[in-house]
Amino acid sequence: MKITRELIKIFIDWTKLKIRVHALDRPNVIFPKKKEIWWASLGQNIGVEINGKNDNFERPVLIIKVFNNESVLVVPISSTIKVSKYNINFINDRKENSVIISQIKMVSTKRLLRLVAEMEDFNFDKILVAIKKFF
Repeated sequence: MKITRELIKIFIDWTKLKIRVHALDRPNVIFPKKKEIWWASLGQNIGVEINGKNDNFERPVLIIKVFNNESVLVVPISSTIKVSKYNINFINDRKENSVIISQIKMVSTKRLLRLVAEMEDFNFDKILVAIKKFF
């Protein structure tokens, strides 16, 4: 991949935001629960790792497991629908989306920006089955 000024600016902008997110000193007011969909500041990542978008480098994620009030296991959500063993398609709020289980990761709750919705049980169960097969 060619390193361009645009790419350098994107990484600099993400680094500045990452420092602000890390330094966030808010009381534990975010209490995510499994099955919830949140916008999360995932950042500008390397290679094929999924990136966030917009000024907050954000994308929706599904909370798979809550470890404690500081860390959660998430899978990123995409509006691009793919048929693959790593993409599990679902409909939420009449919109078709896909979770990308190959991009599962633990994140700090400091990355969580705002709650979107709660996933229905049958979709969540389908995703958990796929994750268990994946591992």
